[in-house]
Amino acid sequence: TLYCRSLTVHLFWGSPIGPDAEKVLEQCEAFGAHAGGNYLPFLPRFYKSARSVLFALLDNMPLITTSSDESILKAIAFLLENRQAKGEWLWTLGFLDLSWITEKWWPLVIGPGSKTNSHPERVTRRYFELCVFTHLMFELKSGDLAITGGDKFADYRLQLISWDDFERERITYGEQVGFPSDGKDFIDEMRARLTKAANEADMSFPTNESVRFENGEPVITKIRCRSVPAGFELLDQLMNERLPAVNIVDILADTDHWLEWTKCFGPLSGFKAKIENPRERYIATTFCYGCNLGPTQTARSIKGLDRRQVSLVNQRHVTDTTLEEATVQVINAYNSFALPKLWGTGKRASADGTKWDLYEQNLLSEYHVRYGGYGGIGYYHVSDTYIALFSHFIPCGVWEAVHILDGLLQNRSQIQPDTIHGDTQAQSAPVFALAHLLGIKLMPRIRNWKDLKLFRPTQNAHYTHIDCLFAESIDWDLIEMHFLDMLRVAVSIKAGHVTAATILRRLGTSSRKNKLYFAFRELGRVIRTIFLLSYIGDAELRRTIQAATNKSEAFNGFAQWVAFGGGGVIAENDRDEQRKVIKYNHLVSSLVIFHTVDAITKVLSQLEDEGYEFSREALAVLSPYRREHINRFGDYTLNLKRVPEPISDKSF
Repeated sequence: TLYCRSLTVHLFWGSPIGPDAEKVLEQCEAFGAHAGGNYLPFLPRFYKSARSVLFALLDNMPLITTSSDESILKAIAFLLENRQAKGEWLWTLGFLDLSWITEKWWPLVIGPGSKTNSHPERVTRRYFELCVFTHLMFELKSGDLAITGGDKFADYRLQLISWDDFERERITYGEQVGFPSDGKDFIDEMRARLTKAANEADMSFPTNESVRFENGEPVITKIRCRSVPAGFELLDQLMNERLPAVNIVDILADTDHWLEWTKCFGPLSGFKAKIENPRERYIATTFCYGCNLGPTQTARSIKGLDRRQVSLVNQRHVTDTTLEEATVQVINAYNSFALPKLWGTGKRASADGTKWDLYEQNLLSEYHVRYGGYGGIGYYHVSDTYIALFSHFIPCGVWEAVHILDGLLQNRSQIQPDTIHGDTQAQSAPVFALAHLLGIKLMPRIRNWKDLKLFRPTQNAHYTHIDCLFAESIDWDLIEMHFLDMLRVAVSIKAGHVTAATILRRLGTSSRKNKLYFAFRELGRVIRTIFLLSYIGDAELRRTIQAATNKSEAFNGFAQWVAFGGGGVIAENDRDEQRKVIKYNHLVSSLVIFHTVDAITKVLSQLEDEGYEFSREALAVLSPYRREHINRFGDYTLNLKRVPEPISDKSF
């Protein structure tokens, strides 16, 4: 910074420092902006090539505001009127309300050294354009602006259930989810729950051996692993010895013989398939895309198959919907086994994402900061019985909590959880609120939870042992004021008028105009505080959450182990096809799990006939993600009698 200032002085006084002095100064100013945590001065360099495209978007996007504040629309109209301007400044003459501009933008928009004014006389043309386009993005994400006739950025209010229908459904819905449908009664119940949870956590803290304070911060002792049940090592050894070796193609053929899951596929026209051997073609196509081999490699591996036959079946006979139908059929059959009942109740599920690699030169590929590399996120909802209930394919930059509720709401299988676990990415205050209104218990494993604020039921509420954990008090009036609006959103989601992801995208960005966001956030603070107080005081709850999230992570590893082809990269460049690959892989993984549980059940029956006895605790430690008996790569025939042609003696 000192060097940049010195360089500026030298240039001002005309001191010669080289032929590229202006360029050096520009680089120094850019460095100074970056060192100050402000990336905005870097934007003009990339904006020039995209300017015409952005203005073309404005010409073709019919924008509307979802609030009474039209200042951003007036700024956009002013921008369009002056799109041909070439000068450094645009003269607003004080008629334009720019109160929506954030603090970091002001020095750039009105020029350095100018006094901040919500109605300036002039603005810098280049940075004003950048500022408007940037805030347009934020307004669309928060739902303050909408695109008429759009999909993702449409006005979500038009998708909600009508107020008349809501009033007819409100009382019944409240009885179904188990809380009062009247705002005042709801507030009284939530205040009582929060008060009770805080008092119980405070009273039990002296006897809570797993939680302590160090330097004023709460520390939770790590959960100790339970000892391996007696007899499990012998059971595991016998499984490894007796589970019959099988390859994935045979697994698909066996399960189709039992379940006939290929009947879910067929021509998009709805008529009977006219292709030859449709069952074999459907199994081969599922193997191809579920294991990420691709049509060419599949045709090389399976004799008598042409790559075009595989590609045609995928394009004309298989859809997202039919893949989900086949998967649901497998899940329901899996639920009939007795063994998974020892692994879980089916009332809990966990959600977690794992990165799938895509080609870098792909418009739909994004760089993931946390995982590293380009790709997308496969997001799975895994039952505590080990089977995955639903799968998504989402971009890398999306907060995963946006999709956590859709997996349960769109799950059509017989396993219907009411509690969902996840990690830090699976939660936020609005997500806690919406989950509660939908009758779903959200219980995530939150990293650095001690950095979150706990909220008091009233300003006068103080506690003997855990008072330092609490910050502000809850604004109950705000929740009561918007309770019916929030409940209407939940009823609309349950009725299928709008998805939870659509609403959460609107509630994922703080906006001074979006009053509903602040109401959801305030209610979410109540629910999250109650959960965290239970999390602190209940070691068994922490163990349950840890076990559930471990199952999700184990399934992620198993699903990618099944997708062994293609070097781990999804070769499709179309988002619909990428999504289908995830659905194919989900189906194949479920079929392998089903086949493994059937094999384990048969081995256990044999062991019982031979006089072996194993406890329920030992059986509960088994997992269907066993891999030792599965041959992913097929069978190769070693033929030493095969005589190859002589080595060529031609030299080059």
